[in-house]
Amino acid sequence: MPTPQNEPGTPAAGAGIDGPLAVRTTVAAASADHLPPVILLHGFASSGDDDFTATGWPRTFADAGRTTHVIDLPGHGRSPAVADAASGTTTSVVGAIVSAIEALGADQVDVVAYSLGARLAWELPAATTGRVRRMVLGGLSPFEPFTAVDLDALRRLTGVDVDGNLAATGADPAPTPTDPLTGMMAAMVSAPGADTASLVALIAGLGSEPFAPESGAPHVPVLFVAGAEDPMSGGIDQLVAAVPGAAVVRVPGDHQGALDSAEFRAAAVAFLSE
Repeated sequence: MPTPQNEPGTPAAGAGIDGPLAVRTTVAAASADHLPPVILLHGFASSGDDDFTATGWPRTFADAGRTTHVIDLPGHGRSPAVADAASGTTTSVVGAIVSAIEALGADQVDVVAYSLGARLAWELPAATTGRVRRMVLGGLSPFEPFTAVDLDALRRLTGVDVDGNLAATGADPAPTPTDPLTGMMAAMVSAPGADTASLVALIAGLGSEPFAPESGAPHVPVLFVAGAEDPMSGGIDQLVAAVPGAAVVRVPGDHQGALDSAEFRAAAVAFLSE
């Protein structure tokens, strides 16, 4: 029986992140000693519990003898808030993830990351100086959505600016119609339970340092996974071509359905068992 454990961790805070990231660990009763623990990184406006724990990812890995560490990204789940756009840059968030991984004390780790988590995990092999052994990246596109978000319209729709300040009048009761992407982002960051201020700051911060896969690919074995009905994975073949020896597996489902599928979990366990 796998044993879940709450681990607040003791890493130094990443630049601009007020405190260590939250980590939930599940230890397998019978461990595959020759294989490292698995880091799980979730998507935007979600959490480690929602994307992974609730759908059985840690238990699946535990059944295969693997310990997992589910990390909540800054501004998500149990992790610290993001104060402003300068605190939510790619450099800052990746730094906070690296600190959380280093605090675990493992010489090596494998990584499963989805959507925003995969975009950030792209940087981890270089940022952790050889600590990452293999990666499974799902729901990823070479395009950066956050640069296309209309930040002024987002402020009107949410009542929060990119530095986490509430607008004097709150959200505009009749906001100017905006583009579909900005409208979708406004709905995501305003969902019940979401830290709207942190998520708005992250949109601005990550957009200021956009995903640029052409600037360098991870030099570790990578398996890409895409949902057969997921438009948000459009262009993933460009990323596969950029990583030497990489492959892609297509599984049933849209963006959320693919992550929840048994086929994705099976492909990840198999690839990380090599």
